[in-house]
Amino acid sequence: MKCLILAAGYATRLYPLTENFPKPLLKVGEKTILDWLVDDIDKSGQVDEYIVISNHKFAEHFEKWAATKNQKVAIVDDGTSTNETRLGAVKDVLFAIEKCKLDSDMLVIAGDNVLDFSLTKFIDYAKAKNTSCIMRYYEPDVKKLQKSGVVTVDETDKITGMEEKPQTPKSNWACPPFYYYTKADARLVEAGIKAGCGTDAPGSYIAWLCTQTAVHAMEMPGRRYDIGNLESYQKVQEKYKGIC
Repeated sequence: MKCLILAAGYATRLYPLTENFPKPLLKVGEKTILDWLVDDIDKSGQVDEYIVISNHKFAEHFEKWAATKNQKVAIVDDGTSTNETRLGAVKDVLFAIEKCKLDSDMLVIAGDNVLDFSLTKFIDYAKAKNTSCIMRYYEPDVKKLQKSGVVTVDETDKITGMEEKPQTPKSNWACPPFYYYTKADARLVEAGIKAGCGTDAPGSYIAWLCTQTAVHAMEMPGRRYDIGNLESYQKVQEKYKGIC
């Protein structure tokens, strides 16, 4: 299985901290955000390569980081240099699939989120379901739901509908940017884009995919810390205790 790490954003809300440095390589405690993610996922024994999708501006930073890792890590430069010219998450996934000639199951994750639980639990869940999968968590705040992917599910966790940034959310189940694609479904990313799925938010592909085939949504077993601005970064630094 391959792990695709979405790291081509510019984190403009964290300026000046990230003006010339990538957000996923910021330190939280004794590790970078990427180190927390990769070192945890590697415990599953399921991933044989990590592919970090970077923009051109920050690719060199990721190359230097990759050289410190024991895992097999590839850096893919999507060629963009500004926030205005970014490809968007779904097009970045397709870019990496084509560039690296990938044809396998994939764990696709945002490289800038800190978790207090192990993603190995999500991998085990997806393997048991034998379908593409996402995670979901209960979000009571409508304004926050309007800024995220929102999913509805049946009693088996199967997705019955998903929408990115809905004005009128149909549930309180918000979706963090962590996805598992089966090999068959990873082959459909280009078809999803051609069919008109959104390309900026990574969940847009899943919103389309669940209209084509079964996709399941695991309830998130812990907390996700989203570092959106300088204040939230400071709070995470103070509160984060590692992965349970």
